[in-house]
Amino acid sequence: MKPQVHGLHHITAIAGDPQENLDFYTKILGLRLVKKSINQDAPDTYHLFFADKHGNPGTDLTFFPWPAMRKAQTGAGMATEVTFAIPKGSLGYWKDRLNSNNITFKEDTRFGDVHLVFEDPHGLQLTLTESDDDRDVEPWEKSSVPEKHQLRGMHSTRFQVKEMKFTEVLLCDGLGFEKGATENGWTRFTVDGGTSGNMVEVKADSSLGYGEWGTGGIHHIAWRVKDTQEEMEVRSRVMQFGLSPSPQIDRFWFKSVYFKEPGGVLFELATDGPGFDRDEDPESLGEKLILPPWYEDKRSVIEAGLPKLNYQP
Repeated sequence: MKPQVHGLHHITAIAGDPQENLDFYTKILGLRLVKKSINQDAPDTYHLFFADKHGNPGTDLTFFPWPAMRKAQTGAGMATEVTFAIPKGSLGYWKDRLNSNNITFKEDTRFGDVHLVFEDPHGLQLTLTESDDDRDVEPWEKSSVPEKHQLRGMHSTRFQVKEMKFTEVLLCDGLGFEKGATENGWTRFTVDGGTSGNMVEVKADSSLGYGEWGTGGIHHIAWRVKDTQEEMEVRSRVMQFGLSPSPQIDRFWFKSVYFKEPGGVLFELATDGPGFDRDEDPESLGEKLILPPWYEDKRSVIEAGLPKLNYQP
């Protein structure tokens, strides 16, 4: 079998004010802050990780808060949306919850499923859709959302390109996806059976200008690989398509390889482990600023430069 990815590992976006970001994803969406760390390539900025109880791969939406950055410009080469799965029968609960928090939403039927479409405080487009697919997701007993309605990991994502041809070749022949149906210009690609968490939707439009990173935009999409061996096998496969993936980079909680797919969207390959409990007690994830070991000697300088965050799980 050819090496392949196994669905979404995480998605990283750019936020504005970090406290607003933290409050929205913990208090409104009910996710757990499983890691409060720094952007390892720009250590004067937080990297905040929101997920299920233990930060299982596929449940993790992460943010670089850059409040001084301008708003993201949508367009080709940019991911545009994050869709979370919610349990069957939860749409009514989430409509009421969004309404009670003065969050405007609309309903949209896509590929036969109803989605609630809305934005976070900084403009990132989010959707919720019901799914009873089996997922490796652990509810969090301290969540602001009752267990029977909690988010069940990322369901899918969307991105736009100018031309579909080479993106499709990479997805299908390089990463193991299968091409599915097209609806309203969006083509669905699936991997590992196409269950929740194993989908991406792509739209090609030659008239689009190129998008730009900014607050409210997605920085990159990370795909799951089991371990270093599989990651390096997929990396070699990507190189066969004329792309230039990075060397493997140790992010301490997982290992990463980065590359831009042919349409310009930044992809990451991320290993399933070691996991977020490598350096914290699972019961106290996210409560302290955690630095990778190679930044510990700079802790005092880093802490002095970061804004204080108020978080009481």
